[in-house]
Parts: sequence; C-alpha cells; structure tokens
Amino acid sequence: MRGIEPGVFEIVDDYDTDTYRAVYTVKLGASLYMLHALMKKSKRGIAIPQREIDLIKARLKRAKTMAQAEAHNHG
Repeated sequence: MRGIEPGVFEIVDDYDTDTYRAVYTVKLGASLYMLHALMKKSKRGIAIPQREIDLIKARLKRAKTMAQAEAHNHG
C-alpha cells in the first residue's frame, strides 16, 4: 500500500457489488496486527480518504509500541 510505509499491506475483495478493504502489517515480531478495515463507498476512484490513512498511521504507531513491549517481555 503506498503512502503508509513498507510492511503495511492492503487486501481488497469484492462481494455483492461492494468493495471491502482490510489493511494490516505482518512484520511486527511474531504477531499480526489488523490496523483497519473499511467498506469502500465511492464508486469512482481508488483513493482512501486522508482521515482513514491518518487512523491507520496512528494504529500502526500503537502496534509498534505493543510489539516492542511484547518483545521486551519475552526477550
């Protein structure tokens, strides 16, 4: 996914004429963090609204903090 950072991926799937997206990252220790999920409402364009990107970035920052704490507790 462009614009977030390396290691953050976007899954897109269509179901019953709607488009669903789930954003996640896999490179945080042994854990998989689901950062955000949304149903794409726009029938035109592929851009995710900036407020959604800001939310993903905030959750990514929190997930990194959690992963560091987990690594410290198990290290």
